[in-house]
Formats: sequence, structure tokens, C-alpha cells
Amino acid sequence: MTTPGKELLFVALGGSGEIGMNANLYGCDGKWIMLDLGVTFGSHDYPGIDIVMPDLEFIEDRRADLLGIVLTHGHEDHIGAIPYLAADLGVPLYANRFTAGLIAHKLAEEGLEKEVEIKVVDIDESFKVGPFGIRLMPLAHSILEMSAAVIDTPYGRVFHTGDWKLDDDPVLGTPSSAAALTAIGDEGVDVLVCDSTNAFNPQASGSEGGVRDGLLAAVGAAKGRVIVTTFASNAARLKTLGDVARATGRQLCVAGRSLDRILGVARSVGYLKDFPPTVDFDEAMRLPRDKLMVIATGGQGEPRAALARMAADVHQIKLEAGDTVVFSSKQIPGNEVAIGRIMNQLAAKDVLTVTEKQAHIHVSGHPGQPELAALYGWLQPKLVLPVHGEIRHMHEQARFALEKGVPDTLVQENGDLVRLSPGPARILERVRAGRLILDGDVILPADGETINERRKLALNGQMSVAVVLDGNRFVGSKIQYRGVPVEDDREAFLEEMNEAAEQAASKPARDREALKEAIRLGVRRIATDWTGKKPVVDVLIVDI
Repeated sequence: MTTPGKELLFVALGGSGEIGMNANLYGCDGKWIMLDLGVTFGSHDYPGIDIVMPDLEFIEDRRADLLGIVLTHGHEDHIGAIPYLAADLGVPLYANRFTAGLIAHKLAEEGLEKEVEIKVVDIDESFKVGPFGIRLMPLAHSILEMSAAVIDTPYGRVFHTGDWKLDDDPVLGTPSSAAALTAIGDEGVDVLVCDSTNAFNPQASGSEGGVRDGLLAAVGAAKGRVIVTTFASNAARLKTLGDVARATGRQLCVAGRSLDRILGVARSVGYLKDFPPTVDFDEAMRLPRDKLMVIATGGQGEPRAALARMAADVHQIKLEAGDTVVFSSKQIPGNEVAIGRIMNQLAAKDVLTVTEKQAHIHVSGHPGQPELAALYGWLQPKLVLPVHGEIRHMHEQARFALEKGVPDTLVQENGDLVRLSPGPARILERVRAGRLILDGDVILPADGETINERRKLALNGQMSVAVVLDGNRFVGSKIQYRGVPVEDDREAFLEEMNEAAEQAASKPARDREALKEAIRLGVRRIATDWTGKKPVVDVLIVDI
């Protein structure tokens, strides 16, 4: 059992070597704290799966030593696993007001609001959790109240950035100033644990306030209805879009549950008080087309989101030739095909699309190289530990940090147990850092039997073979198949399958299980000869 001694340990259970699913542990004096507990989203590697979560086995085995979970901000890749995993850990959550509001909504949806304690921490407030002194410092990002964590321990100070950028005009919120960050650096920062997402970008990410003119021009030029899709969590962008609707004389409609939730939570903690009144879908469709602007979810091609349903004509908001859809967002890698599908559906309707490639209507929420360099200069860390990125992003940040004069860097991956101090930082060992999937309402291992079988079914199809025996005499068989690429020659294929089943069933076998395996292999061999595929074959023996 790994128990932290008089040392400072770090291990990522998610978010290092990938973008998403952030879950980081710090340990000292026998105790642990976790920073963030997020999800990533399903891909073709996980058929039928929407949500992927970190496997917390390592800290679950040590839950008596876990003191709490500190949340940096409210994006799904930082809080999305809380409704599924936090109750079992049995520790309080620490978050600022906006993030706490989002978490409370999630817990209420799952009926867990009484099972997980949320402790609300004010921005710039310091608090103690066992041997850890923690201060949440506001940084700019594409969501309200992003809070870096300054972690003081008997063995050194860590500045854990979470997701961040620099922004001179953030629209909402007030990030920490260069002077405030320099003051932290003057006190001493031993380790900077830093977002690597945009480490290859030689340009600064740009200011949220800078997109207003581009959005105003795009909406102002539109002749018909305007749909703007953006990340629902970006309340600053929502404020800008509210201002744009007013400036262009358009009534505003909001389409998407996540947008409603963000607006509600933001207002509850004092933001977006001047957001324009909105109209419902029926009233929106009665307005003149050039007097309506809709903010909609679905900019990443999500099939059940509002924009996808509009594109497929199954939403109350209808799009016509001459309408405009503005994508005020960046394509997340992996979503290109889904987004392209929606854009093609829109093009077929003669609906104009505007993206960030055509107009300045989006800025990233993550730091480019100039912002990284500025933070290194202010904090003067002794060590940079890159997180929140694929391996290439983290190695690039390590290279860049050394180039900018940071004394040392260390690149780790999920499951690398790192001793940060005392002494030079080094990886001590590998611990379990797997993945879990949410399959319907069931949480399963991502590398378990269920998902492996589903992959096989998706790739090769499935066959069912029922063989009827009278003693040891073959009477007949019934074969059905799904997803096996046989269409025109179905009858000939089934005839040969039956012959294979009869041949296998007629040979001596030591027991029924051996007989079933012989039939399975015989039938699958013929299927492979016909199709080149190796379908999953289930065999049932019926005795009469």
C-alpha cells in the first residue's frame, strides 16, 4: 500500500496523456487530496458509450486517507464524473460558487444532493485540508470562476493551473493580475502543474472581448434567421451574444438544456443579470426571420443537441434557405466528421454557415506559448510538470519551459507516481490508472468483457446456431445471423453453415462443451471463408 510519508507525491489518474478526464492526486504526511474529477466522451473505440471516467481504484483502496476533492472549474472534463464516483469516496467537495452551483445541479439530477457534501469556497479564499493549505486564485478561461489552486505543504508549494489563459478583456469575472501572480512567485513556487493543450501555438489565445466585433458583423450581415452555436459553459460568450442580439435588433431564443442550466446558475451567483429576455420556440417561429437570433447547443455535432435536430428538421425551430448558422466555437479533435455531417445538412437547405476560419468569432480558453512564457516569468517555478494534454503537448511544454529558463521539467503519464520533493522530482512507480465507462446506467471497466464483446460484434457481426440432437444423432439446425456481410447469397450461405454444423455435431466429443466448441469453430470457419470476417458465434444444443 502506497502511503505518502514525509514527502510530496503526485499521481494523475486521468488527464495526463489525453485532453479530458482530469483527476489528479497530491499526497503528503499520510494523506491525499484530489484535484478535479472529470470525464471524457465516447469514441469509436467504445461502441454505444457516451461517457468515459477515470478508474479510481488506486485512491478507493486508500479512501480512509483521502481528505477531499478540490474543483478548479465547472467544465465536464473536470467535474463530470462527480455524480458517478464522488459518493463512494465519501469526502467533501471544495469549489467556488459558480462551480458548486453546477455540481449541485448534477447531484440533484441523480438524487445524490444529500450524499455528497459541497463546501463553497470564495475566490481568493485560503483554507486548510489536513496538511494541505489551499488558496483558489482566479484565472481566465472559457467558463466563469476558473480557479487555479495554490497548494502549500510542509514539503513545498505547488501552483496547479487547471485550465487557463490570459485575457485583458474577459467580459465576465476578474482574473488574477500579473502583480498578484508575481507576488506568489516572489513567495516561492516549487512546482507549476500546468495546462498543455495549446503548447504548440506560437500565438496568444486572444481575448474573449475581442470576438464581439466579429460576431456583430456576422449576425449583422445575416438576412434571415440566425442560429449561433457555442460552448454552453462559456457564460462570457453568452453575454456577448446577448449584446449582439440587442445591437442587431433581434429577439433572443435559447435552445438547449445545458444553456438553460448555465444561464440559471450564472444568474443565481450574480452574473448575466442584464441578459436579454428570451422568447419560446413558438413565439420565435412567429417573428419575422430577420428579427430572430437563436443560441443553440450542438456546435460539436452532438446528435441529440438542438442544432443537429434543427438540421434534421425535427426541432421546433425551422431553418430555411437564406438563414445563417454561426459556429462560435472550435472543432474539438475527433468531432470533425459529426460537425461536417451537420454542415452538409445545412448546406443542402441552402443555409449559410460561418466558422472561426471565416471570421474572428471564437478564441481558445487555453494558453499559447506567449501566455506560458508570461506565467513562467511571474511564478518563477523550479519545476514544470505538464498535464492536460496528449503526450506530444506535454513534451512540447516541457521543451518550451526549459527554453524559457525553467530549471527543470518532468513529463509523466496517467499512473506515474511522482515524488515532487524532497530531492529532485522523479517517477517512483506505476499505479493503476484505467478507465471506466458509463453503459446506460451501469459503470463498467473500459477494458472489460462487455465492451470487448461489443467491439467484436461491431466489427464482425454475430451468429446463433441451434443444433438439435437425438442422443448423439444430428436431427437438424437453425442458424441466424446479424451484421455478417452476406446478402444476395443468403440461402447458399445458410446451407453451407448447416452442413458445417452437422459435420461438427456428428464427430465424437468428450462432453457437451467440447461439442459446442467444435460446432462454433466449424461454423465460424465457413463464415470466415465466405466473408473474411470472424463473427461472434453462439451455440445452443437442444436434446430431444
